[in-house]
This record gives sequence, structure tokens and C-alpha cells, in this order.
Amino acid sequence: MQRDDAPEPEGYPEEDLGASGLEGGSGQPGDATTEQLMANAIGGWRGLLDGSLPSAVFLVGYIVSGQQLRPAVIGAVAAGLLIAVLRIVRKQSLQQVLSGFLGVAFCAWFASRTGNAEDYYLPGLLINAVYGTVLAVSCLVGHPLLGYGVGAAIGDVTGWRSVPEQRRAYALATWFFVAVFALRIVVQLPLYLAGSVAALGTARLFMGWPLFALAAFLAFRVISTARREAPVPARED
Repeated sequence: MQRDDAPEPEGYPEEDLGASGLEGGSGQPGDATTEQLMANAIGGWRGLLDGSLPSAVFLVGYIVSGQQLRPAVIGAVAAGLLIAVLRIVRKQSLQQVLSGFLGVAFCAWFASRTGNAEDYYLPGLLINAVYGTVLAVSCLVGHPLLGYGVGAAIGDVTGWRSVPEQRRAYALATWFFVAVFALRIVVQLPLYLAGSVAALGTARLFMGWPLFALAAFLAFRVISTARREAPVPARED
């Protein structure tokens, strides 16, 4: 899920996951299992900022340069490269580093090839459409993907399906994210088609991490409540 990327603001340090209860988890508010999963779903606050900064630099560069595409593209790539270097210095996953930078580089390359500044945001729109569709379909067929994500994190991928309250909670939580992706498309697609780069870039920023963080918070509350009040029955050996 774009990310267009939650709690420490950046999630729990990797070395603390085992001690914090990731393998079991009680479902209580603040439970490391649920909280960490929701943080991972949006990449943490760091991931959210990483996803927003290149777009913000692109928008500012485009406006300040008098709507010139080249400075905006160079600025966005430079911001993406800076983020990648910082991630490497912090010894984060190389896959995460490359995926983040390559995404920015591809958007910049695509816009430079078409010569249309608004095309910098087109890949993001397409990703939102794909993510929203996949998550919506998973709910409609009765298999909300967020449930399997939490299940994988706690080592019981399908146990939640035996508890109706949890099935409903995971479906609702997944719909929160579907709503985010759908709202982005509804608002940003007309701006893209109209070529309103400034308005599109501004909408992208405000509908990026703030909106996603809201959906993550609501999902966390719903899932935590369901896991606490209706836990998965213990399995017999």
C-alpha cells in the first residue's frame, strides 16, 4: 500500500520486536503486535515523510522556477537520493532504499519523457487505483488482506477467521484504507486531467501521510478492540 507512507514515530526498533511481544500479542491498546503491524503498513512516520518529501520538492521547484519541469525533476531526484543515502547510513534494508529511490526516479523520468509536469504524479494515481481495487476485492470476497497481514505478524495467519468479531474488524479496517485510495483518485484525477500541477501537488501532499495516518489510527483502534474483546481461541496441541 503508497504509499503517498506510524508510531516511536518510526515504529519499534527491529531489535526490540521479540521483546515487545510481536510473536504473541494480546490485542490490548499499545500491544506491540498490532501497533507494529499498523506502523509497517504505512512505513512508519519516516516512511510517510520519505514518500512526501520528493513530491513536495518537485512542487516547490516547479512553482519557484516559473513552471519549469527540469528544476523540479532534478530537485525531486536529489531529495530521493538524499533519503536513500540517509537510509544506507542508518543501515536499513537495501531493498527498502532501492524501492523508495527507484520510485521517485521513475516518476521524474516519466514526467521528463512526456514533458508534462502533471505526469510526475500519474504513477502514484495508478498505484492508488491498484491498491484500492485489490483491497476492496479482498473485502468483497470475505478475505480482507489486513487480517492476513496481522495474522502473519503474530504467527497465526488464519486464526482470526474463526472469530466473527475479528473478521468484521479486519474488514472494516481494510475498508478504511480503500476509502483513502478512492478519495485520492476522486480528488486528484480531475486535477491531473486538467493539468493543474500546483493544485494536484498540493492535494497529493495533504492527502498523503495525514490521510493515511488517520486510516491507520482508525484501523488500529478497531483491530485492537476486536483482538482484546474477542481473542482467537487457544488451539489444542
